[in-house]
Amino acid sequence: MARYFDVHPQNPQPRSVSQVVDIVRDGGLIAYPTDSCFALGCSLGNKEGLERIRRIRHLDDKHHFTLVCADFAQLGQFVTIGNAVFRAIKASTPGSYTFILPATKEVPRRLLQAKKKTVGVRIPDHATTQALLAELGEPLLSSTLLLPGHDEPLTQGWEIKEELDNAVDAVIDSGDCGVEPTTVVDLSGDEPEITRVGAGDPSRFEE
Repeated sequence: MARYFDVHPQNPQPRSVSQVVDIVRDGGLIAYPTDSCFALGCSLGNKEGLERIRRIRHLDDKHHFTLVCADFAQLGQFVTIGNAVFRAIKASTPGSYTFILPATKEVPRRLLQAKKKTVGVRIPDHATTQALLAELGEPLLSSTLLLPGHDEPLTQGWEIKEELDNAVDAVIDSGDCGVEPTTVVDLSGDEPEITRVGAGDPSRFEE
């Protein structure tokens, strides 16, 4: 049965944040809010957590998982960023964007998109997520909480607890965080390619 944490959206309670991070460090899988809908998350090295996300969402090995990072410095440890791309990402973070970029050796091979050796990264603009990341000290391996057969992600903590009570270890509720997932921009090629239009304004990456 999942533990349920009611966390203040602007001033997350340190004790609750610490308890959630302990669950992540112990190999747990959490459902947590971001600036663009809920996500499933676990620690970077958690193989079982990765498989649990795949099972919950019915994902294949072509799916890009996302490393949700605290800040630009952390993001730069896990992806290779050229000068032009650096400026574009810097101007768009924190925010509702996921960027597909070539991965560094810091990223476990099982997380890479097989052919291109790329991974998704993002820096969310959400106080609770930022508090979790600051306490954890590393990115959360994440995927949008969009269940098979659902057209939209679940947005209410109690609803997620009801639906996934036996599939996750904790649900963090910080109020409504919207139904629109991030805008996904593939920056691994010569030109930016928008692969999903979501909450982030795509126009800054369009020619």
